[in-house]
Amino acid sequence: MGENMPSNYSVNTNASALLTLQNLNTTSRDLTETQKKVSSGKKIDTPRDNGAIWSIAQNQSSIANALNAVTDSLDRGKSTVDVALAAGQNISDYLNQMRTKILAATDASLDSVSRKNLNEEFKVLRDAVANAVASAEFNGYNIIKSGGVSYTALAGADGARVLTITALSLALGGSNVTVTATETIGTVATATDALARVVASIQNVNQGLARMGAQARQIDNQNIFVSKLKDALDTGVANLVDADLAKESARLQALQVKQSLGIQALGIANSSVNVLGSLFRQ
Repeated sequence: MGENMPSNYSVNTNASALLTLQNLNTTSRDLTETQKKVSSGKKIDTPRDNGAIWSIAQNQSSIANALNAVTDSLDRGKSTVDVALAAGQNISDYLNQMRTKILAATDASLDSVSRKNLNEEFKVLRDAVANAVASAEFNGYNIIKSGGVSYTALAGADGARVLTITALSLALGGSNVTVTATETIGTVATATDALARVVASIQNVNQGLARMGAQARQIDNQNIFVSKLKDALDTGVANLVDADLAKESARLQALQVKQSLGIQALGIANSSVNVLGSLFRQ
């Protein structure tokens, strides 16, 4: 009977059970860690997991989040310049139509009724220019009114780089649209004077809108770049901290089986002390 028993039994210390318990505790810790990764979707969620990688990921996430503010600023700039360009195009069209009316009014052979009608049509177009300028506002910005302020949009997460949409006054009687707010073409003389002003206005407006269009393209290009940069940063952070869920799921199942076996092994190790009782029974 004694030959079949282990060489060392003790009622005070069960070395086999202690070793099995250590292994079971290790498995339980690994299982808890894996469950955390599966539930959060991250392999690094706190500085405790990996302080260096967590710090890098936090810094990059901060930059990516800051780029959201840059995108918002660029979007507002795009909308501001889009409204201004739409109004500017209408103003250019109105000036072209005004030129036609003025040129017809310079004809000395016109009868008084025709001249009066041309003058009324001209004044409608003149007032339409003023209305277009007044309506070209977005989010409190009107960059084509008299005294309009240039719009400055953020271009980078550091706040140091900006893109500027230069204000372009298209108000009547200004430096670009030299046609006055009270301009008329009721006589040959006034029509002749107005013709020179409207021709100059057309050139000024078209040149100014071309510059504004170039600035609008800068806004669009920067917006595209910032969007791609943010995507790249988000992907980079994900590569650093996101868990491989397929791998962690397989590991979770393996650890669950290992834990179950460990519990059984602990039961067997604990039952070995019962052998001592059999010595006294026999």
